Amino acid sequence: MFQAARRAAPGSPKRNYYVWSDTPDRYAGTRIIFRDTETSNWALDPVAKSYYWHRFFSHQPDLNFDNPHVVRAVIHIMEYWLDQGVDGLRLDAIPYLMEREGTSNENLRETHEVVKRIRKVINEHYADRMLLAEANQWPEDVRDYFGDGDECHMAYHFPLMPRMYMAIAQEDRHPIVEIMEQTPDIPDTCQWAIFLRNHDELTLEMVTSRERDYMYKMYAADPRARLNLGIRRRLAPLMENDMERIKLMNSLLLSMPGAPIIYYGDEIGMGDNFFLGDRNGVRTPMQWSPDRNAGFSRADPQQLYLPPIMDPIYGFEAVNVEAQTRDRSSLLNWMKRMLQVRKTSQAFGRGTLRFIRPGNRKVLVYLREYAEDSILCVVNLARSAQPVEVDLTDFKSTVPIELVGHTPFPPDRRASLSAHLARVRLLLVSIEPRRAAARLARRAPAAGRPAGPGSVRWLDQLLSRPRCHLAGRAGPRSCARSWKNR
Repeated sequence: MFQAARRAAPGSPKRNYYVWSDTPDRYAGTRIIFRDTETSNWALDPVAKSYYWHRFFSHQPDLNFDNPHVVRAVIHIMEYWLDQGVDGLRLDAIPYLMEREGTSNENLRETHEVVKRIRKVINEHYADRMLLAEANQWPEDVRDYFGDGDECHMAYHFPLMPRMYMAIAQEDRHPIVEIMEQTPDIPDTCQWAIFLRNHDELTLEMVTSRERDYMYKMYAADPRARLNLGIRRRLAPLMENDMERIKLMNSLLLSMPGAPIIYYGDEIGMGDNFFLGDRNGVRTPMQWSPDRNAGFSRADPQQLYLPPIMDPIYGFEAVNVEAQTRDRSSLLNWMKRMLQVRKTSQAFGRGTLRFIRPGNRKVLVYLREYAEDSILCVVNLARSAQPVEVDLTDFKSTVPIELVGHTPFPPDRRASLSAHLARVRLLLVSIEPRRAAARLARRAPAAGRPAGPGSVRWLDQLLSRPRCHLAGRAGPRSCARSWKNR
């Protein structure tokens, strides 16, 4: 299409599929996104003898969505893929669709009009499909892409992602609490998409300059790991392959509001190779087995677009799905168990979020509540064991139930939960009415039963077990029911 546009006469329908200018001075108030490689949002085309507009790289000219022919063509392509059975569409870089002089050219009213038109087609012909907005913006700006439930069904929560890394590095709950308290409510029919990593760099656009310098220092000491305003590393290398920290990050992902997006390979702890250039180091072949090309392809290894990871720590012979499937203690099997725990209650995905602030700032405590279900999450962000006391005054006459093993804990007469959490641990405890808890106690293994009223031996036993736990509080039915997806 661009080849036809650059050869077409100025002002013609074909030329107007893109945004052109005789000068690179238009839209001077627009920021440059990829400052590492681009010096302008305009590039001179030698064939058209005119400048074309590009918000990303110069080899990616922007379409002109002011042209109704462009909008119709985009919708036609969208319908083609939906007819093929695609379940959803990711609207990449959605804030930058339209341009207007004298603005920042982000989040314009005209952009939302285009999104609403696309959503109308989805509603009328593909009611069981969804739109996911990729808008690397502050939560109050992203909120507009939900509209009144008439724009996107989902949107990525970009600012939360770097603050989870920051909270662990600083051993302080403040970064997470602050950004979540700035996150506005969204329509009931919409949902946030939360993530730890994706196919691009770990973007640091939505942090301050000081926070960005801190993140570089903690997670990208090697300047070669830095790209644009971000870090081109996968989850496991970012956590220095510390399994407890990797599990803790995934526990946060699975218990925060929204639908968790797990980037391929992170469920087995895949590594990266930033020597491949650009973002290709985090886009290497999935490591299925120790076989040729990591089981990804039977092609000649030299024909692969990108080589698999081959270093001694993260290489496909050491880290792969086949081996971890057989190992009950592997990260892959741990992830499967945590996903089963998440499926026991809709509070994880649809519930409200309420923070509790114990005196120890190194411990993050929050409640997830939905209908009769409530989940209490207690997270130790520190590298060392931490004490914490959680006020449960609102839950008198109830009994805590540990979610993973369904083990009832003795009630505390002071209506509080006291704990000494081992390093990087997330504890999930379910609070049940005493009658429901008694039924569960009769079903629980004898070794897992509490020692008696007022005793804290159950806590000592729990914390001596593997270091990542989910603990929550749920309504009368959540822990009594069988484990199934609601």
